Amino acid sequence: MLRALWYDGNGDWERAHEQVDSLGGKSAARIHAYLHRKEGDLWNADYWYGRAGVKRPDITLDEEWEMLLMQYSV
Repeated sequence: MLRALWYDGNGDWERAHEQVDSLGGKSAARIHAYLHRKEGDLWNADYWYGRAGVKRPDITLDEEWEMLLMQYSV
């Protein structure tokens, strides 16, 4: 998860997506959802948020990235 966030934070959405695309579990789905939200594909993002068991957050993308970083770096 952290590698995906690192790539995204460094401007490489494609590599970030590659990191989570084939992973299972709610954590990977959560990052996957964020990445599709950032891409602007809200339908796909909402699908992945659902797989993660959460709703799309009503915060900025930067705030979501920081929240995910804190959540998965513990």
